Amino acid sequence: MYIESTNISEPKTIVWSNKAVKTGIFKTPTNNPVFLGKAGVKDDFVADKKAHGGHYKSCYLFSSNHYPYWKELYPNLKWAWGMFGENLTVNGMNETQIMVGDIYKIGNALVQVTQPREPCFKFGVKFGNQNVINQFINYGFPGTYVSVLEEGYVNTKDKIKLVDRLEKTLSVTQLYELIFAKSKNQYLLKTAITLDVLPKGKRDKLKMFLD
Repeated sequence: MYIESTNISEPKTIVWSNKAVKTGIFKTPTNNPVFLGKAGVKDDFVADKKAHGGHYKSCYLFSSNHYPYWKELYPNLKWAWGMFGENLTVNGMNETQIMVGDIYKIGNALVQVTQPREPCFKFGVKFGNQNVINQFINYGFPGTYVSVLEEGYVNTKDKIKLVDRLEKTLSVTQLYELIFAKSKNQYLLKTAITLDVLPKGKRDKLKMFLD
């Protein structure tokens, strides 16, 4: 895996339910390295700090391998890296093989995989169609947020190297499916709620589905 593109955004105002709402989902590639800080990516705008940024969502990664699928569904959009609101577009990332809790070295930074991205209405506005939210959920490859353990700069072509992996965990895809499944796999559920890398609020919600 390596970094295909580094992306940041300026604040942009959209209209939702007749209200003006600021968002940072409209990210564009930058020709410069980006600094991954523990609270977020430097110079990247975050509007809703309850839902984005912070320790558990310092940086968002999405795979360039999924772009062809979405381009075929939405051929009339203006496509560029950062289309999914990701800070880092990653070549070769497969969410079925990325495990929650994985620690990776990227450039000068050390990051830990925390949780998949759950799309909201802003994602629908970006794609001009709120149906894309269910399409994104059903596709099953959501990208992943990471926390930053050691701050540092990341640039295009930087390789992503696995440093450590938990003995008992689940893949990003498995967690994503678990979050949205009506009937939840109890083994995966019990595994997920033991993972301190997940925010407590997320674990508490999952606990409600234990038999």
